[in-house]
Amino acid sequence: MAVFLQFWYTDCMTKVITVSGRGALTLPKEAREKLGVTRGGQLVLDMDEKGEVILRAGVVLPVEIYSAARVEEFQQMNESPLSGRKLRWRKVR
Repeated sequence: MAVFLQFWYTDCMTKVITVSGRGALTLPKEAREKLGVTRGGQLVLDMDEKGEVILRAGVVLPVEIYSAARVEEFQQMNESPLSGRKLRWRKVR
């Protein structure tokens, strides 16, 4: 199966690339360079209702969602080293 990709920058690049049996595709060197993608890099794929695909350089960051009990635990860990200590402030010139 061949995939038709069109890359738009200040100039237009059109390449036909082939999808392997495992679904992998290889981006042409010029496209990788313009996107700034290196080995192991990630791309964001957007597809519209017409099936047109847009690839953008991107990164995926993990997000952690904490329960109220876990947030309380963090607050206690932060405050416990300071408990019972008198904090003194001094003016810095």
